[in-house]
Amino acid sequence: MSDQPTRPTGETRATEREEAERPAGADREPTPEEEAVAESLTLDPEVVEHERDMAERGANQEGEGRIP
Repeated sequence: MSDQPTRPTGETRATEREEAERPAGADREPTPEEEAVAESLTLDPEVVEHERDMAERGANQEGEGRIP
């Protein structure tokens, strides 16, 4: 690694700006086969309960961890 700092070009800055403004999300929709596999899976009841507990804690959290 170089000890010298680099200077981003205008093109790099523009690309970074575009990426920062792009909403988060999946890069593509699931295929029908992927959807079928996902729908066929059974959920672990312990995991479901844990997720509910964590969502409730997050909803009741004050400060940065709060779920709006």
